[in-house]
This record gives sequence, C-alpha cells and structure tokens, in this order.
Amino acid sequence: MRKYFITGLLILVPLAITVWVLNLVIGTLDQSLLLVPARFRPNSLFGFDIPGLGTILTIVIVFLTGLLTNNLVGNYVVKLWENLLQRIPIVNSLYSSVKQVSDTLFSSSGNAFRKAVLVPYPHQNSWTIAFLTGVPGGDAANHLVGDYVSVYVPTTPNPTSGFFLMMKRSDVVELDMSVDAALKYIVSMGVVAPAEVVAVTAPVPVPAAKE
Repeated sequence: MRKYFITGLLILVPLAITVWVLNLVIGTLDQSLLLVPARFRPNSLFGFDIPGLGTILTIVIVFLTGLLTNNLVGNYVVKLWENLLQRIPIVNSLYSSVKQVSDTLFSSSGNAFRKAVLVPYPHQNSWTIAFLTGVPGGDAANHLVGDYVSVYVPTTPNPTSGFFLMMKRSDVVELDMSVDAALKYIVSMGVVAPAEVVAVTAPVPVPAAKE
C-alpha cells in the first residue's frame, strides 16, 4: 500500500503543481481582457469566459508593442512617453528603477544571470549556487578594497527571492553549468542534479564583466 501511495504522489504532485502554476499564470495574463470593452468580452458574447484568451491577447499586445517601437517613429513616441513620465514625481523614480532592472534582465546585450557560479555562503565552510550579475558600482565600489563581483544568491525552492552580495572575485568559482540547469538544481533543493557535474578543487577566477 505504501509503495503504491508514494508512486501516486510522485506522479500527481508534479502534475498538480504544474497545473496550479499554469492556472496562476494564465489567470494573471487573462486580466488583459479588462482592456476590452465589456460588450466585446467572451462573457458578454458567448455567456461564458474562455480561459487563455486574455493570454493570447497579452502576447499579441507585447508583440505589436515591440513591432511598433522597433522603428524611428516608435522610438520617438517611446522617448516622448518617457520624457513625460520623468516629469511626474514619484512615478519618475519608480519607472526609472523598474526600467533599469528590466533592461538588464531582458536585454540581449545584458550580462545579468548569464553565468552560474559557486560561492561560499552563508559561511566559508559551506557553498551554494549563485548567479553573476556584474560588478559593484556607485559609492559601494569606493569602499571595497580589491577586485569584487556582484552575485545574486536565490533561495530554494523559490528562486525569485534571495540575497544580493558583493564578493571577492577570487572567492567565486565559475561553473560549467547553464543557467537553466542551475535553476532546476536550486528549485529541486539539490534533488535534480545537472547531467554533468564538474569537480571543483580550487576557486577559479571569474572573467571580468564587460563594461
């Protein structure tokens, strides 16, 4: 009985979590239907909601936004919009901060989360996987003596929360592991190990981040 019960859990738990996550994502994206006039929404036209229709609408909006702004006229409109937001108190600082983070994370020329590394955390005798995000900047760099790098240490099993650390480059070990494999390793709490594990005998300097 116990064997069959555990086997059932191993099959149903991942399936249930997958369905829950998809339902959460689709439910969130479906909120874009609120942009459509009430009389044109599926509930008004057919008498029932169509799950996923808002997700398709969101994808179309994102695609069209990228298409329209990827030219001189679109760039001019975006600049006008950003100049307008910069004149609004509070909104200016919030928008600028979010835009800098999104540009760093999603830009094809960005370096954030492009490299998985091994760092000593939370003390020198234990190690965890982190992601290289760049080098310290601002006044923080003026108070750090030596060569330092910035890393993001995600928590498990939820990698969206974590810690931002500035560490000596000599203490950071570059891993021969893709970001996707590292994330799976973290989310699974070490259960799903990468196919190829590189044995680490000594810290290897991480190449300097491109300016």
